[in-house]
Amino acid sequence: MMQAHPWMLSARSLAQAYRRGTLDPVEALASVLARMDQVNPRLNAVVSGDRQAAHAAAEASARRWRSGCALSALDGVPFTVKDNLLTGGLRSTFGSALYADYIPDADELPVARLRQGGAVLVGKTNVPELTVSGTTDNALFGVTRNPWNPALTPGGSSGGAAAAVASGIAPLALATDGGGSIRRPCAHTGCVGLKPSTGRVPRSRGFPVFLHDFEVAGPIARSVDDLVLAMRELSPWSAGDSRSAPFQALPFCVPEQPAPARIALLAGLGEAPVDADSADAAEASWQALSRLGHAPVVLGPAQRATLVRAIADINDVAWPVLSGSGLAWLMATHHAGREQALSPPLAAMLEQGRQRSGADLMGALRAVARLRDVLSLLMQDIDCLLLPSAAAQPWPVHQPHPPLIAGRPAGPRGHAVFTAFTNAAGLPALALPAGLGATGMPLGMQLVGRHGADGWLCAIGRQLERARPFAPLWERQTMHDAGAYGTGMQSAREET
Repeated sequence: MMQAHPWMLSARSLAQAYRRGTLDPVEALASVLARMDQVNPRLNAVVSGDRQAAHAAAEASARRWRSGCALSALDGVPFTVKDNLLTGGLRSTFGSALYADYIPDADELPVARLRQGGAVLVGKTNVPELTVSGTTDNALFGVTRNPWNPALTPGGSSGGAAAAVASGIAPLALATDGGGSIRRPCAHTGCVGLKPSTGRVPRSRGFPVFLHDFEVAGPIARSVDDLVLAMRELSPWSAGDSRSAPFQALPFCVPEQPAPARIALLAGLGEAPVDADSADAAEASWQALSRLGHAPVVLGPAQRATLVRAIADINDVAWPVLSGSGLAWLMATHHAGREQALSPPLAAMLEQGRQRSGADLMGALRAVARLRDVLSLLMQDIDCLLLPSAAAQPWPVHQPHPPLIAGRPAGPRGHAVFTAFTNAAGLPALALPAGLGATGMPLGMQLVGRHGADGWLCAIGRQLERARPFAPLWERQTMHDAGAYGTGMQSAREET
Protein backbone atom coordinates (compact mmCIF):
# COMPACT_ATOMS: atom_id res chain seq x y z
CA MET A 1 0.00 0.00 0.00
CA MET A 2 1.32 3.42 -1.00
CA GLN A 3 2.59 5.59 1.85
CA ALA A 4 0.29 8.59 2.35
CA HIS A 5 2.45 11.65 1.83
CA PRO A 6 0.88 14.86 3.18
CA TRP A 7 0.11 16.10 -0.34
CA MET A 8 -2.16 13.09 -0.81
CA LEU A 9 -4.34 13.91 2.20
CA SER A 10 -7.73 15.56 2.08
CA ALA A 11 -8.34 18.88 3.78
CA ARG A 12 -10.31 17.07 6.47
CA SER A 13 -7.49 14.57 7.07
CA LEU A 14 -4.93 17.37 7.27
CA ALA A 15 -6.98 19.19 9.90
CA GLN A 16 -7.36 15.98 11.90
CA ALA A 17 -3.58 15.43 11.77
CA TYR A 18 -2.94 19.00 12.88
CA ARG A 19 -5.34 18.54 15.78
CA ARG A 20 -3.61 15.31 16.86
CA GLY A 21 -0.18 16.85 16.47
CA THR A 22 1.01 14.15 14.05
CA LEU A 23 1.57 16.70 11.27
CA ASP A 24 1.84 20.46 11.14
CA PRO A 25 1.01 22.98 8.39
CA VAL A 26 4.67 23.68 7.64
CA GLU A 27 5.28 20.01 6.85
CA ALA A 28 2.09 19.84 4.77
CA LEU A 29 3.08 22.91 2.77
CA ALA A 30 6.55 21.51 2.10
CA SER A 31 4.99 18.30 0.78
CA VAL A 32 2.51 20.15 -1.44
CA LEU A 33 5.22 22.42 -2.87
CA ALA A 34 7.45 19.43 -3.57
CA ARG A 35 4.54 17.78 -5.39
CA MET A 36 3.96 20.99 -7.34
CA ASP A 37 7.61 21.05 -8.38
CA GLN A 38 7.29 17.46 -9.54
CA VAL A 39 4.12 17.68 -11.67
CA ASN A 40 3.46 21.32 -12.52
CA PRO A 41 6.21 21.74 -15.13
CA ARG A 42 4.34 19.19 -17.24
CA LEU A 43 0.80 20.25 -16.42
CA ASN A 44 1.09 24.06 -16.12
CA ALA A 45 -1.80 24.16 -13.66
CA VAL A 46 -0.30 26.77 -11.28
CA VAL A 47 1.02 29.90 -12.97
CA SER A 48 2.04 32.21 -10.12
CA GLY A 49 2.52 32.27 -6.36
CA ASP A 50 4.41 33.68 -3.41
CA ARG A 51 6.23 30.92 -1.54
CA GLN A 52 7.63 33.26 1.06
CA ALA A 53 4.11 34.37 2.00
CA ALA A 54 2.90 30.77 1.95
CA HIS A 55 5.64 29.70 4.35
CA ALA A 56 4.84 32.60 6.68
CA ALA A 57 1.13 31.66 6.64
CA ALA A 58 1.94 28.00 7.37
CA GLU A 59 4.22 28.91 10.26
CA ALA A 60 1.55 31.17 11.77
CA SER A 61 -0.99 28.37 11.40
CA ALA A 62 1.34 25.88 13.09
CA ARG A 63 1.66 28.21 16.07
CA ARG A 64 -2.13 28.50 16.33
CA TRP A 65 -2.61 24.72 16.26
CA ARG A 66 0.06 24.26 18.93
CA SER A 67 -1.67 26.80 21.16
CA GLY A 68 -5.15 25.33 20.55
CA CYS A 69 -6.60 28.36 18.78
CA ALA A 70 -7.01 27.33 15.14
CA LEU A 71 -9.08 29.82 13.18
CA SER A 72 -11.18 27.19 11.37
CA ALA A 73 -11.14 23.60 10.17
CA LEU A 74 -9.18 24.86 7.16
CA ASP A 75 -6.44 26.52 9.20
CA GLY A 76 -3.14 25.46 7.62
CA VAL A 77 -4.78 23.65 4.68
CA PRO A 78 -3.11 24.48 1.33
CA PHE A 79 -5.35 25.80 -1.43
CA THR A 80 -5.11 27.41 -4.86
CA VAL A 81 -7.06 30.30 -6.35
CA LYS A 82 -8.23 30.60 -9.93
CA ASP A 83 -6.56 33.48 -11.74
CA ASN A 84 -9.80 35.38 -12.33
CA LEU A 85 -10.17 35.96 -8.57
CA LEU A 86 -8.22 38.82 -7.06
CA THR A 87 -5.45 38.05 -4.57
CA GLY A 88 -4.00 41.01 -2.70
CA GLY A 89 -0.31 41.46 -3.39
CA LEU A 90 -0.23 38.61 -5.92
CA ARG A 91 -0.47 38.94 -9.68
CA SER A 92 -4.01 38.43 -10.97
CA THR A 93 -4.32 38.34 -14.75
CA PHE A 94 -7.72 36.95 -15.79
CA GLY A 95 -5.65 35.06 -18.39
CA SER A 96 -5.52 38.25 -20.46
CA ALA A 97 -2.91 40.72 -21.68
CA LEU A 98 -5.35 43.38 -20.47
CA TYR A 99 -4.34 42.51 -16.90
CA ALA A 100 -0.89 41.01 -17.53
CA ASP A 101 0.86 42.98 -14.79
CA TYR A 102 -2.04 43.67 -12.44
CA ILE A 103 -1.32 43.23 -8.72
CA PRO A 104 -4.43 44.08 -6.68
CA ASP A 105 -4.29 45.69 -3.27
CA ALA A 106 -6.80 43.35 -1.63
CA ASP A 107 -8.34 39.89 -1.90
CA GLU A 108 -11.72 39.35 -3.46
CA LEU A 109 -14.16 38.39 -0.70
CA PRO A 110 -14.11 34.56 -1.17
CA VAL A 111 -10.31 34.55 -1.17
CA ALA A 112 -10.26 36.75 1.92
CA ARG A 113 -12.60 34.40 3.75
CA LEU A 114 -10.43 31.35 3.17
CA ARG A 115 -7.31 33.23 4.20
CA GLN A 116 -9.06 34.65 7.26
CA GLY A 117 -9.82 31.04 8.21
CA GLY A 118 -6.10 30.29 8.09
CA ALA A 119 -5.96 28.41 4.78
CA VAL A 120 -2.58 28.71 3.05
CA LEU A 121 -2.54 30.05 -0.51
CA VAL A 122 0.02 28.13 -2.56
CA GLY A 123 -0.61 29.60 -6.01
CA LYS A 124 -2.88 30.93 -8.73
CA THR A 125 -4.26 28.47 -11.30
CA ASN A 126 -4.40 28.97 -15.03
CA VAL A 127 -7.48 30.09 -16.97
CA PRO A 128 -8.37 30.75 -20.60
CA GLU A 129 -8.40 34.35 -21.75
CA LEU A 130 -11.09 36.19 -19.74
CA THR A 131 -12.41 32.70 -18.79
CA VAL A 132 -14.72 32.40 -21.81
CA SER A 133 -13.32 29.20 -23.34
CA GLY A 134 -13.86 25.52 -22.65
CA THR A 135 -10.12 24.83 -22.71
CA THR A 136 -7.43 26.35 -20.51
CA ASP A 137 -4.87 28.18 -22.63
CA ASN A 138 -3.75 31.79 -23.00
CA ALA A 139 -0.90 33.84 -24.46
CA LEU A 140 0.48 34.77 -21.03
CA PHE A 141 1.07 31.32 -19.57
CA GLY A 142 0.31 28.77 -22.25
CA VAL A 143 -1.74 25.60 -22.13
CA THR A 144 -2.76 23.53 -19.10
CA ARG A 145 -2.80 19.75 -19.47
CA ASN A 146 -4.88 16.97 -17.95
CA PRO A 147 -3.11 14.93 -15.23
CA TRP A 148 -4.80 11.74 -16.46
CA ASN A 149 -3.36 12.24 -19.94
CA PRO A 150 -1.26 15.34 -20.64
CA ALA A 151 -2.08 15.11 -24.35
CA LEU A 152 -5.65 16.09 -23.47
CA THR A 153 -7.30 19.17 -22.01
CA PRO A 154 -8.69 19.35 -18.47
CA GLY A 155 -11.40 21.61 -19.90
CA GLY A 156 -12.10 25.15 -18.79
CA SER A 157 -12.33 27.64 -17.59
CA SER A 158 -11.28 26.16 -14.23
CA GLY A 159 -8.92 23.73 -15.94
CA GLY A 160 -5.92 24.86 -13.91
CA ALA A 161 -7.84 24.53 -10.65
CA ALA A 162 -9.11 21.03 -11.42
CA ALA A 163 -5.73 19.85 -12.74
CA ALA A 164 -4.07 21.08 -9.54
CA VAL A 165 -6.47 19.20 -7.27
CA ALA A 166 -6.43 16.04 -9.38
CA SER A 167 -2.62 15.93 -9.46
CA GLY A 168 -2.09 16.54 -5.73
CA ILE A 169 -1.23 20.26 -5.82
CA ALA A 170 -3.30 21.14 -2.72
CA PRO A 171 -6.54 19.39 -1.72
CA LEU A 172 -8.70 22.46 -2.34
CA ALA A 173 -9.10 24.98 -5.14
CA LEU A 174 -11.20 28.12 -5.18
CA ALA A 175 -12.66 28.53 -8.65
CA THR A 176 -15.59 30.07 -10.54
CA ASP A 177 -18.40 28.74 -12.71
CA GLY A 178 -20.08 31.00 -15.26
CA GLY A 179 -21.38 28.33 -17.64
CA GLY A 180 -20.00 25.04 -16.35
CA SER A 181 -16.44 26.11 -15.59
CA ILE A 182 -16.23 24.11 -12.36
CA ARG A 183 -18.31 21.11 -13.38
CA ARG A 184 -16.82 20.18 -16.76
CA PRO A 185 -13.17 20.31 -15.59
CA CYS A 186 -14.19 18.21 -12.59
CA ALA A 187 -15.68 15.65 -14.97
CA HIS A 188 -12.52 15.59 -17.07
CA THR A 189 -10.15 15.17 -14.10
CA GLY A 190 -12.10 13.08 -11.57
CA CYS A 191 -12.71 15.89 -9.08
CA VAL A 192 -15.67 17.02 -6.98
CA GLY A 193 -16.97 20.56 -7.38
CA LEU A 194 -19.85 22.76 -6.33
CA LYS A 195 -21.41 25.45 -8.45
CA PRO A 196 -23.31 27.25 -5.65
CA SER A 197 -26.69 28.92 -5.90
CA THR A 198 -26.45 32.50 -7.08
CA GLY A 199 -25.67 34.56 -3.98
CA ARG A 200 -24.73 31.60 -1.79
CA VAL A 201 -21.03 32.59 -1.90
CA PRO A 202 -20.96 36.40 -1.65
CA ARG A 203 -18.56 38.27 -3.89
CA SER A 204 -17.11 41.78 -3.85
CA ARG A 205 -13.88 43.60 -4.77
CA GLY A 206 -13.37 41.45 -7.87
CA PHE A 207 -12.71 41.84 -11.58
CA PRO A 208 -15.50 43.51 -13.60
CA VAL A 209 -18.49 41.18 -14.00
CA PHE A 210 -19.53 40.78 -17.64
CA LEU A 211 -21.47 37.48 -17.72
CA HIS A 212 -24.71 38.97 -16.33
CA ASP A 213 -25.27 37.17 -12.98
CA PHE A 214 -24.23 33.75 -14.30
CA GLU A 215 -20.81 33.46 -12.64
CA VAL A 216 -20.39 32.24 -9.07
CA ALA A 217 -17.37 31.30 -6.97
CA GLY A 218 -17.14 27.79 -5.56
CA PRO A 219 -14.74 25.06 -4.41
CA ILE A 220 -13.13 22.09 -6.15
CA ALA A 221 -11.86 19.17 -4.07
CA ARG A 222 -11.42 15.41 -4.04
CA SER A 223 -14.33 14.72 -1.67
CA VAL A 224 -17.69 16.16 -0.73
CA ASP A 225 -16.53 16.48 2.88
CA ASP A 226 -13.80 18.89 1.76
CA LEU A 227 -16.31 20.91 -0.27
CA VAL A 228 -18.41 21.23 2.87
CA LEU A 229 -15.44 22.50 4.91
CA ALA A 230 -14.77 25.14 2.27
CA MET A 231 -18.41 26.17 1.96
CA ARG A 232 -18.70 26.74 5.71
CA GLU A 233 -16.07 29.46 5.32
CA LEU A 234 -17.30 30.83 2.00
CA SER A 235 -21.06 30.92 2.44
CA PRO A 236 -22.05 33.36 5.24
CA TRP A 237 -24.10 36.18 3.77
CA SER A 238 -22.58 39.61 3.19
CA ALA A 239 -24.28 42.99 2.99
CA GLY A 240 -21.77 43.83 0.25
CA ASP A 241 -23.49 41.42 -2.17
CA SER A 242 -27.25 41.92 -2.31
CA ARG A 243 -27.70 38.52 -3.97
CA SER A 244 -26.65 36.88 -0.71
CA ALA A 245 -29.39 38.58 1.34
CA PRO A 246 -31.81 35.60 1.19
CA PHE A 247 -29.16 33.43 2.81
CA GLN A 248 -29.03 35.49 5.97
CA ALA A 249 -32.00 33.38 7.06
CA LEU A 250 -30.93 30.24 5.16
CA PRO A 251 -27.37 29.33 6.19
CA PHE A 252 -25.44 26.56 4.49
CA CYS A 253 -26.37 23.32 6.26
CA VAL A 254 -25.72 19.69 5.31
CA PRO A 255 -28.23 17.18 6.73
CA GLU A 256 -26.64 13.99 7.99
CA GLN A 257 -29.44 11.77 6.68
CA PRO A 258 -31.40 13.46 3.88
CA ALA A 259 -34.91 12.22 3.25
CA PRO A 260 -35.50 10.19 0.09
CA ALA A 261 -35.40 12.49 -2.91
CA ARG A 262 -37.24 12.46 -6.23
CA ILE A 263 -34.48 12.47 -8.84
CA ALA A 264 -35.07 12.87 -12.57
CA LEU A 265 -32.51 11.81 -15.16
CA LEU A 266 -31.75 14.00 -18.18
CA ALA A 267 -28.99 12.24 -20.09
CA GLY A 268 -29.74 13.81 -23.46
CA LEU A 269 -30.95 17.12 -24.90
CA GLY A 270 -32.96 16.58 -28.04
CA GLU A 271 -30.69 16.27 -31.07
CA ALA A 272 -27.53 17.48 -29.30
CA PRO A 273 -24.79 14.82 -29.58
CA VAL A 274 -23.71 13.26 -26.27
CA ASP A 275 -20.80 10.91 -25.62
CA ALA A 276 -22.27 7.48 -24.96
CA ASP A 277 -20.02 6.71 -21.98
CA SER A 278 -20.99 9.99 -20.34
CA ALA A 279 -24.70 9.36 -20.81
CA ASP A 280 -24.36 5.79 -19.53
CA ALA A 281 -22.40 6.98 -16.47
CA ALA A 282 -25.15 9.45 -15.59
CA GLU A 283 -27.77 6.71 -15.85
CA ALA A 284 -25.65 4.39 -13.70
CA SER A 285 -25.43 7.11 -11.02
CA TRP A 286 -29.20 7.56 -11.18
CA GLN A 287 -29.68 3.84 -10.63
CA ALA A 288 -27.18 3.84 -7.75
CA LEU A 289 -29.14 6.60 -6.02
CA SER A 290 -32.27 4.53 -6.45
CA ARG A 291 -30.56 1.65 -4.66
CA LEU A 292 -29.74 4.09 -1.84
CA GLY A 293 -33.45 4.69 -1.31
CA HIS A 294 -34.11 7.69 -3.54
CA ALA A 295 -37.00 7.73 -5.99
CA PRO A 296 -36.11 7.72 -9.69
CA VAL A 297 -38.46 9.94 -11.67
CA VAL A 298 -39.04 9.71 -15.40
CA LEU A 299 -40.00 13.06 -16.87
CA GLY A 300 -43.20 13.06 -18.89
CA PRO A 301 -42.88 13.78 -22.63
CA ALA A 302 -44.33 17.28 -22.29
CA GLN A 303 -42.16 18.10 -19.26
CA ARG A 304 -39.07 16.88 -21.00
CA ALA A 305 -39.79 18.71 -24.24
CA THR A 306 -40.47 21.98 -22.42
CA LEU A 307 -37.27 21.69 -20.38
CA VAL A 308 -35.11 20.74 -23.37
CA ARG A 309 -36.47 23.66 -25.38
CA ALA A 310 -35.79 26.11 -22.53
CA ILE A 311 -32.24 24.80 -22.12
CA ALA A 312 -31.64 25.04 -25.87
CA ASP A 313 -32.71 28.69 -25.80
CA ILE A 314 -30.04 29.37 -23.16
CA ASN A 315 -27.35 27.58 -25.15
CA ASP A 316 -28.31 28.93 -28.57
CA VAL A 317 -29.71 32.39 -27.78
CA ALA A 318 -28.92 33.72 -24.32
CA TRP A 319 -25.31 32.56 -23.89
CA PRO A 320 -23.88 33.98 -27.15
CA VAL A 321 -25.75 37.27 -26.73
CA LEU A 322 -24.91 37.83 -23.08
CA SER A 323 -21.26 36.78 -23.35
CA GLY A 324 -20.61 38.84 -26.47
CA SER A 325 -22.51 41.87 -25.20
CA GLY A 326 -20.76 41.56 -21.88
CA LEU A 327 -17.35 41.58 -23.53
CA ALA A 328 -18.35 44.63 -25.57
CA TRP A 329 -19.36 46.39 -22.34
CA LEU A 330 -16.11 45.40 -20.62
CA MET A 331 -13.97 46.79 -23.42
CA ALA A 332 -16.00 49.98 -23.78
CA THR A 333 -16.05 50.81 -20.08
CA HIS A 334 -12.68 49.49 -18.87
CA HIS A 335 -10.34 49.01 -21.83
CA ALA A 336 -11.37 51.42 -24.59
CA GLY A 337 -8.82 51.46 -27.40
CA ARG A 338 -7.06 48.27 -26.25
CA GLU A 339 -8.67 45.82 -28.65
CA GLN A 340 -5.20 44.80 -29.88
CA ALA A 341 -4.64 43.11 -26.52
CA LEU A 342 -7.29 40.50 -27.37
CA SER A 343 -6.55 37.24 -29.14
CA PRO A 344 -8.23 36.70 -32.54
CA PRO A 345 -11.04 34.54 -31.09
CA LEU A 346 -11.81 37.15 -28.41
CA ALA A 347 -11.59 39.95 -30.98
CA ALA A 348 -14.17 38.12 -33.09
CA MET A 349 -16.38 37.64 -30.04
CA LEU A 350 -16.06 41.36 -29.30
CA GLU A 351 -17.12 42.30 -32.81
CA GLN A 352 -20.15 40.03 -32.59
CA GLY A 353 -21.04 41.56 -29.24
CA ARG A 354 -20.83 45.08 -30.63
CA GLN A 355 -23.31 44.14 -33.34
CA ARG A 356 -25.94 42.93 -30.89
CA SER A 357 -29.04 45.06 -30.51
CA GLY A 358 -31.19 45.98 -27.56
CA ALA A 359 -33.77 43.58 -28.95
CA ASP A 360 -31.17 40.80 -28.93
CA LEU A 361 -30.38 41.55 -25.31
CA MET A 362 -34.03 41.57 -24.29
CA GLY A 363 -34.57 38.29 -26.12
CA ALA A 364 -31.70 36.72 -24.18
CA LEU A 365 -33.05 37.98 -20.87
CA ARG A 366 -36.48 36.67 -21.79
CA ALA A 367 -34.98 33.22 -22.44
CA VAL A 368 -33.41 33.36 -18.98
CA ALA A 369 -36.72 34.33 -17.36
CA ARG A 370 -38.56 31.57 -19.20
CA LEU A 371 -36.02 28.94 -18.13
CA ARG A 372 -36.38 30.01 -14.50
CA ASP A 373 -40.15 29.63 -14.74
CA VAL A 374 -39.86 26.21 -16.37
CA LEU A 375 -37.50 24.95 -13.68
CA SER A 376 -39.57 26.45 -10.88
CA LEU A 377 -42.57 24.47 -12.07
CA LEU A 378 -40.53 21.32 -12.64
CA MET A 379 -39.06 21.46 -9.14
CA GLN A 380 -42.58 21.11 -7.72
CA ASP A 381 -42.60 17.53 -9.05
CA ILE A 382 -38.96 16.56 -8.43
CA ASP A 383 -36.23 17.43 -5.93
CA CYS A 384 -33.29 17.42 -8.30
CA LEU A 385 -32.10 16.68 -11.81
CA LEU A 386 -29.22 14.33 -12.61
CA LEU A 387 -27.27 15.00 -15.81
CA PRO A 388 -23.85 14.38 -17.32
CA SER A 389 -21.44 17.16 -16.42
CA ALA A 390 -20.10 17.26 -19.98
CA ALA A 391 -21.36 16.03 -23.32
CA ALA A 392 -17.86 15.02 -24.42
CA GLN A 393 -14.78 13.40 -22.98
CA PRO A 394 -11.51 15.39 -22.97
CA TRP A 395 -10.08 16.25 -26.38
CA PRO A 396 -6.55 17.05 -27.63
CA VAL A 397 -5.07 19.90 -25.69
CA HIS A 398 -4.51 22.34 -28.57
CA GLN A 399 -8.01 22.03 -30.04
CA PRO A 400 -10.44 24.71 -28.83
CA HIS A 401 -13.30 22.21 -28.68
CA PRO A 402 -14.03 18.63 -29.76
CA PRO A 403 -14.93 18.70 -33.47
CA LEU A 404 -16.91 15.47 -33.12
CA ILE A 405 -19.06 14.16 -30.28
CA ALA A 406 -20.48 10.64 -30.61
CA GLY A 407 -19.27 10.67 -34.22
CA ARG A 408 -21.27 13.79 -35.10
CA PRO A 409 -20.03 17.33 -35.82
CA ALA A 410 -20.10 19.60 -32.75
CA GLY A 411 -19.87 23.36 -32.42
CA PRO A 412 -17.69 25.38 -30.03
CA ARG A 413 -20.00 24.78 -27.06
CA GLY A 414 -21.34 21.37 -28.03
CA HIS A 415 -19.44 19.86 -25.10
CA ALA A 416 -21.06 22.36 -22.72
CA VAL A 417 -24.78 21.87 -23.40
CA PHE A 418 -25.54 20.44 -19.95
CA THR A 419 -24.14 23.23 -17.80
CA ALA A 420 -24.91 26.86 -18.67
CA PHE A 421 -28.64 26.56 -17.95
CA THR A 422 -28.03 26.11 -14.22
CA ASN A 423 -26.03 29.36 -14.18
CA ALA A 424 -28.86 31.14 -15.97
CA ALA A 425 -31.36 29.72 -13.48
CA GLY A 426 -29.18 30.49 -10.44
CA LEU A 427 -29.49 26.91 -9.17
CA PRO A 428 -26.85 24.89 -7.29
CA ALA A 429 -25.13 22.01 -9.06
CA LEU A 430 -22.83 19.42 -7.50
CA ALA A 431 -20.34 17.68 -9.80
CA LEU A 432 -19.16 14.19 -8.90
CA PRO A 433 -16.94 11.60 -10.62
CA ALA A 434 -18.90 8.84 -12.33
CA GLY A 435 -16.22 6.28 -13.12
CA LEU A 436 -13.90 5.91 -16.11
CA GLY A 437 -14.77 5.70 -19.77
CA ALA A 438 -13.41 3.13 -22.21
CA THR A 439 -10.53 5.52 -22.95
CA GLY A 440 -9.41 5.43 -19.31
CA MET A 441 -10.42 9.05 -18.73
CA PRO A 442 -12.74 10.18 -15.90
CA LEU A 443 -16.44 10.74 -16.47
CA GLY A 444 -18.64 13.08 -14.46
CA MET A 445 -22.23 13.69 -13.49
CA GLN A 446 -24.02 16.54 -11.74
CA LEU A 447 -26.97 16.96 -9.41
CA VAL A 448 -28.99 20.16 -9.83
CA GLY A 449 -31.27 21.23 -6.98
CA ARG A 450 -33.54 24.06 -5.98
CA HIS A 451 -32.13 27.49 -5.26
CA GLY A 452 -30.57 27.45 -1.80
CA ALA A 453 -30.37 23.65 -1.57
CA ASP A 454 -26.57 23.60 -1.78
CA GLY A 455 -26.06 21.76 1.52
CA TRP A 456 -28.81 19.27 0.77
CA LEU A 457 -27.15 18.47 -2.58
CA CYS A 458 -23.89 17.85 -0.74
CA ALA A 459 -25.68 15.40 1.55
CA ILE A 460 -27.07 13.45 -1.43
CA GLY A 461 -23.69 13.59 -3.14
CA ARG A 462 -21.92 12.33 -0.05
CA GLN A 463 -24.22 9.30 0.04
CA LEU A 464 -23.39 8.50 -3.58
CA GLU A 465 -19.69 9.11 -3.05
CA ARG A 466 -19.58 6.67 -0.15
CA ALA A 467 -21.47 4.05 -2.14
CA ARG A 468 -19.32 4.51 -5.25
CA PRO A 469 -15.89 5.81 -4.16
CA PHE A 470 -13.57 7.18 -6.84
CA ALA A 471 -9.85 6.63 -6.27
CA PRO A 472 -7.50 9.51 -7.09
CA LEU A 473 -5.04 9.17 -9.92
CA TRP A 474 -2.03 8.28 -7.77
CA GLU A 475 -3.86 5.32 -6.22
CA ARG A 476 -4.34 3.85 -9.68
CA GLN A 477 -0.91 4.29 -11.29
CA THR A 478 1.72 6.91 -12.00
CA MET A 479 0.72 9.87 -14.13
CA HIS A 480 -0.23 8.67 -17.60
CA ASP A 481 2.17 9.31 -20.43
CA ALA A 482 0.84 11.48 -23.24
CA GLY A 483 -1.16 9.36 -25.64
CA ALA A 484 -1.41 6.42 -23.27
CA TYR A 485 -5.16 6.32 -23.73
CA GLY A 486 -5.48 7.63 -27.25
CA THR A 487 -7.39 10.85 -27.78
CA GLY A 488 -10.06 10.39 -25.14
CA MET A 489 -12.69 11.18 -27.77
CA GLN A 490 -14.12 7.73 -28.42
CA SER A 491 -16.96 6.43 -26.35
CA ALA A 492 -17.30 2.88 -25.09
CA ARG A 493 -20.07 2.27 -27.62
CA GLU A 494 -17.96 3.54 -30.51
CA GLU A 495 -15.01 1.37 -29.50
CA THR A 496 -17.12 -1.80 -29.28
